[in-house]
Formats: sequence, structure tokens, C-alpha cells
Amino acid sequence: MVTGVGTLTNVVTVLVGSGLGLLIGHRLPERVRTAVTTALGLVTLLIAADAAMDVAAPALVDSTGRGAPTLVVLGSLAVGAIIGAWARLEQRLDDLGGWLQRRLTRGGEGDRDRFVEGFVVSSLVFCVGPLTIIGSLNEGLGNGAEQLLLKSVLDGFASLAFAASFGIGVMVSALSVGLIQGSLTLVGVLVGTLLPEPHLLAVTATGGLILIGVALRLLEIKRIPVADLLPALLVAPLLTQLAVVLA
Repeated sequence: MVTGVGTLTNVVTVLVGSGLGLLIGHRLPERVRTAVTTALGLVTLLIAADAAMDVAAPALVDSTGRGAPTLVVLGSLAVGAIIGAWARLEQRLDDLGGWLQRRLTRGGEGDRDRFVEGFVVSSLVFCVGPLTIIGSLNEGLGNGAEQLLLKSVLDGFASLAFAASFGIGVMVSALSVGLIQGSLTLVGVLVGTLLPEPHLLAVTATGGLILIGVALRLLEIKRIPVADLLPALLVAPLLTQLAVVLA
């Protein structure tokens, strides 16, 4: 299978799913769209919790020592949050969404807020998670695109529901999927073999906790600036290596 077909398929399913969501969204009552968004928030929470449980994976615990994986994830989130807040990643992502909204649509401030929320939330849901990271790296390593093809199906249904609630901003998130997953696939091609399993598990567990923040936004419990936490995904393998050396 040609390298990159998984990401390309994912982009297409997001475009098709969100397109269908735009077609039927206005026909659904507000209470139905709210219920669907809540359901997606709960499913996102389930996927996030499953990923976060990798903090207790034997390969990670055996390599770093008991108790160390939790400290690795905690340290990754803390350091990542400092970096993200300093770089204002959440604000920059919001600004990007606003810029895209002005270029691609016409509407008032309410339409802008809806577009930005759809773009930001969809980008985070589609691009932060174990299938995104491991699937993209595996495709780059030549291990096949099965994980990304599965993710493509899930994202297709999710984008349909999101677009029915948030509008065209969800469709534009296909750009994020292409850019981020394509970059991770390239990383897999170049240096993926250098990242051991414990380091990948730490990244997955950290990504799971970040994804919980996305779920809380979908459930309207708390609007966590999730984008500010994204540097934690880069910090996690570094702290894992430190823990391995000290173990």
C-alpha cells in the first residue's frame, strides 16, 4: 500500500462526513444536535480514558520503574502547558480559525465563534489521540495503514455529527488532519524506528489526558485551552528517556 493513503483517506472521510452534516444539519432541531454533540463528548471521553491507561502498560513500567510513568505524564503536561501558554497556541489556533472563517465564509461574530469552535474542537478530536500518533507512525514505518483507515471511518461519522452542530468549520479541519498526520507519517519514515515502545506509550497516555480536555469542552463542563497542552506530546518521550536512564 502506498505510504500516505491512510491520511489521504482520512481527509476525504472528514470532507464527505462534514459535507453530509452541513446538508442535514439545518433540518435537525437544536436539541437533537446538542444530544449528538454530548454523545460524541462521551465517546471521546471513553477513547481518551482507554489511551490514558497506557500509563500502566507493562513495557512502560518495566522500563522506567513503578510510579515513574505517572510522573512522566505529569511532568510532560506541566512543561507542555508552560510552553504552550508562553507560545499562546490556543490563541493562535483560534486566530487561525477566525482567519479561515473570514476567507471562506461570510457571517457575523456569532458565525465566527461557531466556525472557530467547530474548527478547533474538530482539529483536536481528529488529531490528538492514539490512532493518530501510532497509526501515522506505523504507516510511515511501512507497517500498513489499517489503523488510519479505521480512524478514517470513525472520523467520518464524527465529522457528520460535528458539522451538523458547528457548521463548515468542521470541514476546514480536514486541513489539520492532512498536515498533522502527514507530518507524523513523514516522521515515521525518517526516524520512527528510533522511538522505542515505552516512549510511544508515554506519548499515547499523555495524548489520552489531553483528549479528556477535549471531551470536557464537548460536554460543556469546562473550556480547557487544550491546544496549550499539545507540546506535552513532544516532551513525553524526552522525560521517558530520562526516566529510563535513571531507573
